[in-house]
Amino acid sequence: MDERFTSRDSVPNVEELIRATPFFNGLPDSVVERATAHIVSRTHPPNQVILLENDWGSSVYFLLEGWVKIRTYNLDGKEVTLNILGSGEIFGEMAALDEVPRSTDVITLAPTTIGNLPAQDFVQLIHTEPLAGIRLAQLMARRLRQVNRRLRLRESDSTSRVADIILFLAEGQGKQSPEGIEIPNLPHRELSSLSGLARETVTRVLSKLEKKGLIKRDREILCIPDVNALERLMV
Repeated sequence: MDERFTSRDSVPNVEELIRATPFFNGLPDSVVERATAHIVSRTHPPNQVILLENDWGSSVYFLLEGWVKIRTYNLDGKEVTLNILGSGEIFGEMAALDEVPRSTDVITLAPTTIGNLPAQDFVQLIHTEPLAGIRLAQLMARRLRQVNRRLRLRESDSTSRVADIILFLAEGQGKQSPEGIEIPNLPHRELSSLSGLARETVTRVLSKLEKKGLIKRDREILCIPDVNALERLMV
């Protein structure tokens, strides 16, 4: 298994990456330092399983670099992608708070650096710092809104559903560039699973969006030149 374990001190920017996560935004430096004193960073290659469903939750994970997908399976044994998370996101918090096994798998989609925070340190932070509790509530509320939005669009046409997934990824992890908002050009099977559409349908819609100039793609990056124009496609 190609996995590297590092301490905070051995990777110069880990401290900076940890403090840049939205969860720690606004917390005093002394609180962040104390809360993350035992955090350990790990680097993983693409397509590596980080967590398995039914594992017990001994850590909360901060995604410092890269992308992961949250996966489960339906009753027919078909893989279902529930979410895709990028830099600055956290996962594994539910198992830590509920003291129950994990409910999903987590798999890397790209070279990824993750900070592992002991669950007891995370729970202690939530208990002692009201702002940390607010940040966690905001995270849960945002994810619930995203799920509700996707459920409402399940009866929409294929173009609206693919556009919504692209906008969903851009909202969470898009990066501004001179050309527009950039997100990783994910495999069509991931967009298919997220949207609930056949992969062939996703491929056809992406080609149509590209011909209209609403997206631009190269090997690694998908760029949205005009977010508002893409939003106007949704019905």
